[in-house]
Amino acid sequence: MRKLLGESGMSTSEYAVGIMAACTFALVLLGVVRSDAVRNALTGIVQSALGLAG
Repeated sequence: MRKLLGESGMSTSEYAVGIMAACTFALVLLGVVRSDAVRNALTGIVQSALGLAG
């Protein structure tokens, strides 16, 4: 007799939705990181770290 199992993986459509969500999230992060405020904050952190090390 065949044992009935639940679905154990994602279907192709679920992979497509997951990939689209990941791409959208990546674009949002790219926009945030490329903004002037974040760029200035990261520059300040690096300069501060180099000032403490040097």
